[in-house]
Amino acid sequence: MFSRVEQLAWEKEKLSDFACLSAESRGRKKAEADCDIRTIFQHDRDRIIHSKAFRRLKHKTQVFIAPEGDHYRTRLTHTLEVSQIARTIARALKLNEDLVEAIALGHDLGHTPFGHAGEAALTEITGEEFKHNLQSLRVVDLIEKRSSGSRGLNLSIEVRDGIVNHTGDTKPLTLEGQIVRVADRVAYINHDIDDALRAGIIDASDLPQDAISILGSTHSERIDVMVRDLINSSWQQAEIKRSAEIKTATEKLRSFLFQNVYIGSEGKSEEGKAKRLLKLLYDFFMEHLDYIPDEYLEFEKNHKQAVIDYIAGMTDRYAINLGQKYFIPTPWFDKNR
Repeated sequence: MFSRVEQLAWEKEKLSDFACLSAESRGRKKAEADCDIRTIFQHDRDRIIHSKAFRRLKHKTQVFIAPEGDHYRTRLTHTLEVSQIARTIARALKLNEDLVEAIALGHDLGHTPFGHAGEAALTEITGEEFKHNLQSLRVVDLIEKRSSGSRGLNLSIEVRDGIVNHTGDTKPLTLEGQIVRVADRVAYINHDIDDALRAGIIDASDLPQDAISILGSTHSERIDVMVRDLINSSWQQAEIKRSAEIKTATEKLRSFLFQNVYIGSEGKSEEGKAKRLLKLLYDFFMEHLDYIPDEYLEFEKNHKQAVIDYIAGMTDRYAINLGQKYFIPTPWFDKNR
């Protein structure tokens, strides 16, 4: 058996001096006995994969709400693509692949139903910007329960840091966390272009050709160019970097998506309905707290936050089903007819 102790020795011998070694983890908020097989980051990865929040990602919107087609990305497939890209980079740079994988798999656990439309709805409800990265940390720290019944997944400091800082102004503490931060963008820019082309919302000729000439004309070519550039620019460096040329071209594609796909496109036509639905559900549950599962109320005394947590954790279809249940009249049939 390749024990945890042997794996720690392997990491020390094989990984880069810039890697976050499992043996040097800052540990967990609550101390636990070490597993004899898995390192701390492998253990974190497993806890995330077995969580309910992770399973719900398969029915959460990535970009297009309720698309008619089996091949459009969901929040789960996005997460898997981020994990794959990040692991490729980590392995090439001799960084800690287990840490990268755990962060990648957990980074979007706090996303709302209906994607960014859901975030916008909760922002309007609370008057404060809803940030999915902060909610992801809240999910792993408070909302999820382990099989033992204890509250939170009690993840390592490094994984928690990578999750909460995969977006926003603060850089992750580890290079592994920085990899996920970039891999997230590499993944969604390219797969959102792919989905928008599939949906007929944009045409390949619409893409900014100066960026395409640098990055490539196909999905796989662009990812390959972006990943290779990041590896070459970051090799034996104390930070994860990209070349100026590739970074500029990538940002042009991202800006194009915001202008032509993310805001006001045909694929976003249902967002208004989605936002109204979540607002209706919020008002309903604030008046009927007894309809909320006890697990959301037992640790959160602020009822408003408990309702937000419950709604944020819903899948698209669950929110739609509740809308039909609570707001759509059920036909009554005369049994004597």
